[in-house]
Amino acid sequence: MRHAVIMAGGSGTRLWPLSRKNRPKQLLRLFDGKSLLQLARQRLDGLFEPQNIWVITSAAYIDQVAEELPDIPRENLIGEPVGRDTANAIGLSAHLLHRCDDDATMAVFTADHLIEPVDRFQDAIRRGLEAAETHRDSLVTFGITPAEPHTGYGYIHRGQPISPGVYRVLEFKEKPSREIAEQYVRSGEYYWNSGMFCWHCPTILRELETHLPHNHGHLAKLAERWEHICDSDECREVFEQLEKISIDFAVMEKADSVLVVEMDCRWRDVGSWPSLAAVLAADEAGNVSAARRSLIVEGRGNIVVSEQDEHLIVVLGAADLIVVHSPDATLVCPRDRAEQIKTLAALRQQRYGDRYE
Repeated sequence: MRHAVIMAGGSGTRLWPLSRKNRPKQLLRLFDGKSLLQLARQRLDGLFEPQNIWVITSAAYIDQVAEELPDIPRENLIGEPVGRDTANAIGLSAHLLHRCDDDATMAVFTADHLIEPVDRFQDAIRRGLEAAETHRDSLVTFGITPAEPHTGYGYIHRGQPISPGVYRVLEFKEKPSREIAEQYVRSGEYYWNSGMFCWHCPTILRELETHLPHNHGHLAKLAERWEHICDSDECREVFEQLEKISIDFAVMEKADSVLVVEMDCRWRDVGSWPSLAAVLAADEAGNVSAARRSLIVEGRGNIVVSEQDEHLIVVLGAADLIVVHSPDATLVCPRDRAEQIKTLAALRQQRYGDRYE
Protein backbone atom coordinates (compact mmCIF):
# COMPACT_ATOMS: atom_id res chain seq x y z
CA MET A 1 0.00 0.00 0.00
CA ARG A 2 1.13 3.56 -0.63
CA HIS A 3 1.86 5.83 2.35
CA ALA A 4 3.00 9.46 2.63
CA VAL A 5 5.17 10.93 5.38
CA ILE A 6 5.29 14.72 5.76
CA MET A 7 8.35 16.00 7.62
CA ALA A 8 7.29 19.06 9.62
CA GLY A 9 9.87 19.57 12.32
CA GLY A 10 11.77 22.72 11.32
CA SER A 11 11.74 25.87 13.45
CA GLY A 12 12.27 28.65 10.90
CA THR A 13 14.36 31.06 12.98
CA ARG A 14 14.74 33.49 10.04
CA LEU A 15 10.96 34.08 10.15
CA TRP A 16 11.03 35.54 13.65
CA PRO A 17 9.03 37.09 15.30
CA LEU A 18 6.12 35.05 13.91
CA SER A 19 8.01 31.75 13.85
CA ARG A 20 8.87 30.73 17.40
CA LYS A 21 10.22 27.74 19.31
CA ASN A 22 6.65 26.54 19.98
CA ARG A 23 5.12 27.69 16.68
CA PRO A 24 7.31 26.93 13.68
CA LYS A 25 7.09 28.42 10.22
CA GLN A 26 5.12 25.51 8.74
CA LEU A 27 2.19 26.41 11.03
CA LEU A 28 2.03 30.10 10.14
CA ARG A 29 -1.13 30.91 8.17
CA LEU A 30 0.34 33.35 5.68
CA PHE A 31 -1.03 31.96 2.41
CA ASP A 32 -4.67 33.02 2.03
CA GLY A 33 -5.29 31.86 5.58
CA LYS A 34 -3.52 28.52 5.12
CA SER A 35 -0.23 27.27 6.52
CA LEU A 36 2.63 25.59 4.66
CA LEU A 37 1.69 22.34 6.41
CA GLN A 38 -1.91 22.59 5.23
CA LEU A 39 -0.73 23.27 1.68
CA ALA A 40 1.62 20.26 1.85
CA ARG A 41 -1.30 18.08 2.95
CA GLN A 42 -3.56 19.57 0.27
CA ARG A 43 -1.08 18.65 -2.49
CA LEU A 44 -1.52 14.98 -1.56
CA ASP A 45 -5.27 14.93 -2.25
CA GLY A 46 -6.03 12.15 -4.71
CA LEU A 47 -2.62 10.51 -4.22
CA PHE A 48 -3.00 9.08 -0.71
CA GLU A 49 -5.92 8.31 1.57
CA PRO A 50 -5.95 10.36 4.80
CA GLN A 51 -5.44 7.22 6.90
CA ASN A 52 -2.23 6.59 4.95
CA ILE A 53 -0.74 10.05 5.54
CA TRP A 54 1.71 10.44 8.43
CA VAL A 55 3.33 13.54 9.86
CA ILE A 56 6.59 13.53 11.81
CA THR A 57 7.22 16.68 13.79
CA SER A 58 8.46 17.88 17.15
CA ALA A 59 6.58 16.40 20.10
CA ALA A 60 5.94 20.00 21.17
CA TYR A 61 3.94 20.64 17.97
CA ILE A 62 1.66 17.57 18.00
CA ASP A 63 -1.46 19.34 19.28
CA GLN A 64 -1.03 22.19 16.80
CA VAL A 65 -0.46 19.78 13.91
CA ALA A 66 -3.59 17.84 14.89
CA GLU A 67 -5.57 21.10 14.80
CA GLU A 68 -4.14 22.01 11.39
CA LEU A 69 -4.87 18.57 9.87
CA PRO A 70 -8.12 17.29 11.43
CA ASP A 71 -8.60 14.57 8.79
CA ILE A 72 -5.29 12.83 9.64
CA PRO A 73 -5.66 10.18 12.38
CA ARG A 74 -4.06 11.29 15.62
CA GLU A 75 -2.09 8.03 15.80
CA ASN A 76 -0.43 8.98 12.49
CA LEU A 77 1.23 12.01 14.10
CA ILE A 78 4.75 11.15 15.25
CA GLY A 79 6.38 13.44 17.80
CA GLU A 80 10.16 13.48 18.04
CA PRO A 81 11.37 14.44 21.54
CA VAL A 82 14.52 15.98 20.01
CA GLY A 83 15.18 17.00 16.43
CA ARG A 84 18.03 14.90 14.99
CA ASP A 85 17.78 15.80 11.27
CA THR A 86 16.10 13.98 8.40
CA ALA A 87 17.86 10.60 8.55
CA ASN A 88 16.38 9.93 11.98
CA ALA A 89 12.96 11.41 11.17
CA ILE A 90 12.74 9.18 8.11
CA GLY A 91 14.18 6.18 9.94
CA LEU A 92 11.69 6.35 12.79
CA SER A 93 8.80 6.89 10.37
CA ALA A 94 9.90 3.92 8.25
CA HIS A 95 10.11 1.62 11.27
CA LEU A 96 6.65 2.64 12.51
CA LEU A 97 5.12 2.38 9.05
CA HIS A 98 6.71 -1.03 8.49
CA ARG A 99 5.08 -2.33 11.68
CA CYS A 100 1.61 -1.69 10.28
CA ASP A 101 2.35 -2.49 6.61
CA ASP A 102 5.41 -4.64 5.95
CA ASP A 103 5.15 -4.18 2.16
CA ALA A 104 4.57 -0.42 2.10
CA THR A 105 5.68 2.05 -0.52
CA MET A 106 6.75 5.14 1.42
CA ALA A 107 6.86 8.67 -0.01
CA VAL A 108 8.51 11.47 1.96
CA PHE A 109 7.54 15.13 1.62
CA THR A 110 8.62 18.44 3.11
CA ALA A 111 6.32 20.92 4.83
CA ASP A 112 8.27 24.12 4.24
CA HIS A 113 8.03 24.59 0.48
CA LEU A 114 5.55 26.07 -1.97
CA ILE A 115 5.16 23.88 -5.06
CA GLU A 116 3.06 24.81 -8.10
CA PRO A 117 1.26 23.80 -10.22
CA VAL A 118 -0.18 20.92 -8.20
CA ASP A 119 -1.04 18.80 -11.26
CA ARG A 120 2.61 18.67 -12.37
CA PHE A 121 3.67 17.89 -8.83
CA GLN A 122 1.21 15.01 -8.64
CA ASP A 123 2.24 13.66 -12.05
CA ALA A 124 5.85 13.49 -10.86
CA ILE A 125 4.86 11.80 -7.60
CA ARG A 126 2.89 9.15 -9.48
CA ARG A 127 5.93 8.46 -11.69
CA GLY A 128 8.09 8.20 -8.60
CA LEU A 129 5.75 5.80 -6.86
CA GLU A 130 5.61 3.62 -9.96
CA ALA A 131 9.42 3.67 -10.22
CA ALA A 132 9.79 2.67 -6.56
CA GLU A 133 7.33 -0.18 -7.01
CA THR A 134 8.98 -1.37 -10.22
CA HIS A 135 12.59 -1.01 -9.01
CA ARG A 136 12.20 -2.17 -5.43
CA ASP A 137 15.92 -2.20 -4.67
CA SER A 138 16.33 1.44 -5.68
CA LEU A 139 15.83 4.65 -3.76
CA VAL A 140 13.90 7.34 -5.64
CA THR A 141 14.33 11.08 -5.23
CA PHE A 142 12.71 14.05 -6.98
CA GLY A 143 14.72 16.68 -8.84
CA ILE A 144 13.36 20.15 -9.50
CA THR A 145 14.06 21.55 -12.96
CA PRO A 146 16.24 24.57 -12.03
CA ALA A 147 14.76 27.98 -12.79
CA GLU A 148 18.08 29.73 -12.18
CA PRO A 149 21.67 28.95 -11.16
CA HIS A 150 20.83 29.04 -7.44
CA THR A 151 23.81 28.71 -5.10
CA GLY A 152 21.78 27.91 -2.00
CA TYR A 153 20.51 24.48 -3.13
CA GLY A 154 22.14 21.10 -3.57
CA TYR A 155 22.06 19.57 -7.06
CA ILE A 156 21.49 16.09 -8.51
CA HIS A 157 23.38 14.98 -11.62
CA ARG A 158 21.20 12.72 -13.72
CA GLY A 159 22.46 9.81 -15.83
CA GLN A 160 20.81 7.35 -18.20
CA PRO A 161 17.00 7.40 -18.55
CA ILE A 162 15.16 4.27 -17.46
CA SER A 163 11.61 5.45 -18.27
CA PRO A 164 9.98 8.77 -19.26
CA GLY A 165 11.07 11.40 -16.76
CA VAL A 166 13.03 8.92 -14.62
CA TYR A 167 16.83 8.71 -14.65
CA ARG A 168 19.66 7.04 -12.79
CA VAL A 169 21.53 9.35 -10.43
CA LEU A 170 25.22 9.83 -11.15
CA GLU A 171 26.01 11.90 -8.07
CA PHE A 172 24.77 14.47 -5.58
CA LYS A 173 26.45 17.87 -5.51
CA GLU A 174 26.58 20.24 -2.55
CA LYS A 175 25.77 23.94 -2.84
CA PRO A 176 27.94 25.21 -5.72
CA SER A 177 29.59 28.50 -6.53
CA ARG A 178 27.78 30.79 -8.96
CA GLU A 179 30.06 29.79 -11.82
CA ILE A 180 29.54 26.07 -11.20
CA ALA A 181 25.77 26.51 -10.79
CA GLU A 182 25.64 28.25 -14.17
CA GLN A 183 27.45 25.30 -15.73
CA TYR A 184 24.96 22.90 -14.16
CA VAL A 185 21.97 24.78 -15.53
CA ARG A 186 23.45 25.15 -19.02
CA SER A 187 24.14 21.41 -19.23
CA GLY A 188 20.50 20.45 -18.70
CA GLU A 189 21.71 17.43 -16.71
CA TYR A 190 21.24 18.76 -13.20
CA TYR A 191 18.26 19.24 -10.91
CA TRP A 192 17.79 21.04 -7.62
CA ASN A 193 17.67 18.53 -4.78
CA SER A 194 14.08 18.74 -3.51
CA GLY A 195 14.49 16.70 -0.32
CA MET A 196 11.51 14.54 -1.34
CA PHE A 197 11.75 10.78 -1.83
CA CYS A 198 9.91 7.50 -2.29
CA TRP A 199 10.96 3.87 -1.88
CA HIS A 200 9.88 0.40 -0.85
CA CYS A 201 9.87 0.65 2.94
CA PRO A 202 12.05 -2.47 3.52
CA THR A 203 14.60 -0.97 1.10
CA ILE A 204 15.18 2.24 3.05
CA LEU A 205 15.37 0.26 6.29
CA ARG A 206 18.00 -1.99 4.77
CA GLU A 207 19.99 1.03 3.56
CA LEU A 208 19.81 2.65 7.00
CA GLU A 209 20.99 -0.57 8.61
CA THR A 210 23.94 -0.65 6.20
CA HIS A 211 25.00 2.98 6.33
CA LEU A 212 23.75 4.19 9.73
CA PRO A 213 23.67 1.01 11.87
CA HIS A 214 23.92 2.63 15.31
CA ASN A 215 20.94 4.91 14.75
CA HIS A 216 19.00 2.21 12.90
CA GLY A 217 19.25 -0.18 15.83
CA HIS A 218 18.09 2.37 18.39
CA LEU A 219 15.21 3.53 16.19
CA ALA A 220 14.06 -0.07 15.65
CA LYS A 221 13.89 -0.64 19.41
CA LEU A 222 12.02 2.63 19.95
CA ALA A 223 9.49 1.75 17.26
CA GLU A 224 8.72 -1.61 18.88
CA ARG A 225 7.46 0.15 22.03
CA TRP A 226 6.57 3.55 20.60
CA GLU A 227 3.00 3.73 21.91
CA HIS A 228 4.23 3.21 25.46
CA ILE A 229 7.42 5.30 25.54
CA CYS A 230 6.96 8.11 22.98
CA ASP A 231 6.42 10.70 25.74
CA SER A 232 9.00 9.30 28.15
CA ASP A 233 12.40 10.43 29.36
CA GLU A 234 13.74 7.15 28.01
CA CYS A 235 12.72 8.11 24.48
CA ARG A 236 14.37 11.53 24.81
CA GLU A 237 17.58 10.00 26.14
CA VAL A 238 17.77 7.59 23.19
CA PHE A 239 17.16 10.39 20.68
CA GLU A 240 19.86 12.54 22.22
CA GLN A 241 22.36 9.72 21.62
CA LEU A 242 21.59 9.49 17.90
CA GLU A 243 23.99 10.93 15.38
CA LYS A 244 22.43 14.07 13.92
CA ILE A 245 22.66 13.66 10.16
CA SER A 246 20.63 14.25 7.01
CA ILE A 247 19.28 11.43 4.87
CA ASP A 248 21.40 12.74 1.97
CA PHE A 249 24.69 12.39 3.84
CA ALA A 250 23.70 9.23 5.69
CA VAL A 251 22.20 7.21 2.82
CA MET A 252 21.43 8.86 -0.52
CA GLU A 253 25.04 9.72 -1.39
CA LYS A 254 26.20 6.20 -0.44
CA ALA A 255 23.46 3.97 -1.87
CA ASP A 256 24.29 1.86 -4.94
CA SER A 257 21.04 2.43 -6.83
CA VAL A 258 19.32 5.83 -6.77
CA LEU A 259 16.81 7.13 -9.32
CA VAL A 260 15.67 10.70 -9.86
CA VAL A 261 12.27 11.76 -11.15
CA GLU A 262 12.10 15.09 -12.94
CA MET A 263 9.68 17.54 -11.33
CA ASP A 264 9.11 20.55 -13.56
CA CYS A 265 7.43 22.83 -11.01
CA ARG A 266 7.82 26.21 -9.39
CA TRP A 267 9.47 25.26 -6.10
CA ARG A 268 10.22 27.76 -3.35
CA ASP A 269 11.86 27.24 0.00
CA VAL A 270 10.07 29.73 2.25
CA GLY A 271 12.86 30.21 4.76
CA SER A 272 13.10 34.01 5.09
CA TRP A 273 10.93 37.09 4.73
CA PRO A 274 12.36 37.98 1.28
CA SER A 275 11.70 34.43 0.07
CA LEU A 276 8.11 34.76 1.29
CA ALA A 277 7.79 38.02 -0.63
CA ALA A 278 9.00 36.26 -3.77
CA VAL A 279 5.92 34.02 -3.81
CA LEU A 280 3.30 36.69 -3.03
CA ALA A 281 1.84 39.29 -5.36
CA ALA A 282 3.43 42.74 -5.19
CA ASP A 283 1.80 46.09 -5.92
CA GLU A 284 3.05 48.50 -8.60
CA ALA A 285 5.72 49.82 -6.24
CA GLY A 286 6.99 46.38 -5.35
CA ASN A 287 5.41 46.30 -1.89
CA VAL A 288 4.25 42.93 -0.59
CA SER A 289 1.68 42.53 2.18
CA ALA A 290 0.93 39.34 4.08
CA ALA A 291 -1.19 41.25 6.58
CA ARG A 292 -4.96 41.29 6.73
CA ARG A 293 -4.90 45.07 7.28
CA SER A 294 -2.08 47.21 5.90
CA LEU A 295 -1.58 50.63 4.31
CA ILE A 296 1.61 51.56 2.46
CA VAL A 297 1.79 55.21 1.37
CA GLU A 298 4.58 56.51 -0.86
CA GLY A 299 6.63 53.41 -0.12
CA ARG A 300 8.39 50.92 -2.35
CA GLY A 301 9.84 47.45 -1.99
CA ASN A 302 8.49 46.91 1.53
CA ILE A 303 7.42 43.61 3.10
CA VAL A 304 4.61 43.85 5.66
CA VAL A 305 3.48 40.80 7.65
CA SER A 306 0.93 40.16 10.39
CA GLU A 307 -1.52 37.39 11.28
CA GLN A 308 -3.72 39.59 13.48
CA ASP A 309 -7.17 40.24 12.01
CA GLU A 310 -7.70 43.74 13.42
CA HIS A 311 -4.14 45.05 13.69
CA LEU A 312 -3.31 47.72 11.11
CA ILE A 313 0.26 48.24 9.88
CA VAL A 314 0.95 51.59 8.18
CA VAL A 315 4.19 52.36 6.33
CA LEU A 316 4.73 55.95 5.17
CA GLY A 317 7.48 57.11 2.85
CA ALA A 318 9.78 54.16 3.49
CA ALA A 319 11.59 51.84 1.10
CA ASP A 320 12.91 48.28 1.24
CA LEU A 321 11.87 47.57 4.81
CA ILE A 322 10.67 44.37 6.46
CA VAL A 323 7.93 45.04 9.04
CA VAL A 324 6.62 41.99 10.91
CA HIS A 325 4.09 42.26 13.71
CA SER A 326 3.31 39.58 16.29
CA PRO A 327 1.30 39.86 19.53
CA ASP A 328 4.40 40.40 21.69
CA ALA A 329 7.21 41.49 19.34
CA THR A 330 7.68 43.60 16.20
CA LEU A 331 10.55 43.44 13.74
CA VAL A 332 11.67 46.35 11.55
CA CYS A 333 14.78 45.95 9.42
CA PRO A 334 16.12 46.65 5.90
CA ARG A 335 15.40 43.90 3.37
CA ASP A 336 19.08 43.49 2.61
CA ARG A 337 19.79 42.56 6.24
CA ALA A 338 17.22 39.78 6.46
CA GLU A 339 19.88 37.09 6.82
CA GLN A 340 20.95 38.67 10.11
CA ILE A 341 17.57 37.94 11.72
CA LYS A 342 18.82 34.46 12.61
CA THR A 343 21.80 35.94 14.44
CA LEU A 344 19.52 38.05 16.65
CA ALA A 345 18.73 34.96 18.71
CA ALA A 346 21.86 35.28 20.83
CA LEU A 347 21.20 38.96 21.52
CA ARG A 348 17.57 38.29 22.44
CA GLN A 349 18.65 35.47 24.73
CA GLN A 350 21.22 37.69 26.43
CA ARG A 351 18.77 40.53 27.03
CA TYR A 352 15.43 38.75 27.58
CA GLY A 353 16.12 35.05 28.11
CA ASP A 354 13.63 32.69 26.48
CA ARG A 355 10.72 35.13 26.59
CA TYR A 356 10.68 35.90 22.87
CA GLU A 357 12.16 32.68 21.48
